[in-house]
Amino acid sequence: MTDHGLEMDAVRRSFGRTTALDGVSLSVARGRVLGLLGPNGAGKTTLVRVLATLLRPDSGTARVAGLDVRRDRAEVRRRIALSGQHTSVDDELSGRANLVMIGGLLDLGRAGALRRAGELLSRFGLEEAADRPAATYSGGMRRRLDLAAALVGEPEVLFLDEPSTGLDPAKRDELWQIIRKLARDGVTVLLTTQYLEEADALADEIAVLDHGRVIASGTPADLKHRVGGHTVVLRPADTGDSGAFERAAAILAQVTGQDPDRTRRHELVAPVTGDTAFFEIVGRLHAQGVAVGELAFRLPSLDEVFLSLTGAPTRDAKEAA
Repeated sequence: MTDHGLEMDAVRRSFGRTTALDGVSLSVARGRVLGLLGPNGAGKTTLVRVLATLLRPDSGTARVAGLDVRRDRAEVRRRIALSGQHTSVDDELSGRANLVMIGGLLDLGRAGALRRAGELLSRFGLEEAADRPAATYSGGMRRRLDLAAALVGEPEVLFLDEPSTGLDPAKRDELWQIIRKLARDGVTVLLTTQYLEEADALADEIAVLDHGRVIASGTPADLKHRVGGHTVVLRPADTGDSGAFERAAAILAQVTGQDPDRTRRHELVAPVTGDTAFFEIVGRLHAQGVAVGELAFRLPSLDEVFLSLTGAPTRDAKEAA
């Protein structure tokens, strides 16, 4: 048995004169989460469709759960599931009926489908609403039901497309916990998302796709280190005290050797070579009596990584603009 849940080697796929995948190679170990990032038109949807056997690659090889997507299409489809950004449940059916219907389509038999539906309703905290029409469910409940529906067949590989779209922070965190538990149970997850916070929270590894090619890959920390080193972010406690702000700016400049960035109001940002410089800044701030409201020592965010690699702002950045 292969240790990889997903593998692609030099996969190409074109549509007429347009090359959607241009020699893509990647691999994901079983029970790991791969975050697939890229601007619109980068080839993410084509990549997922190839792995899901919905498109045949023009060249190269792709394997899912150790099975070739061309030779073993039927068996691959039995090993995978997809949960998209838009729920696919039937509003007129109850949560239980939705899951039982899918179990029937997967040849689990009536008793098996009922048993599996009960297991998943319990696992996703939907027991009390199990026999209500899905139309009465909240957005978070519908997302959980949709993910439960994807798991009826106990897939080895799960494709998730924008899984937390439309969820409030609390429901989003609940969903993230479920996804982490699936990975711990051995399910390989391919996550496509434009919410970089989601990729940072869930992905063991990241692959950045642009113009049909993987332009960067590695753990979130690897990519952050590749783009740049640490920075210090400082906000004085009294944002109305211009004197304190200027003293803080002078301290950052003295320690780092360059003027801090002041793009954001009341906030100073400066690159540092390591934690020694950070602690020196802390000491000088204390010695000069500069009260601090916020002080952070951090790597670049994934949003900054994405922008640096692709030149395209993420959805979060666009919505904040």
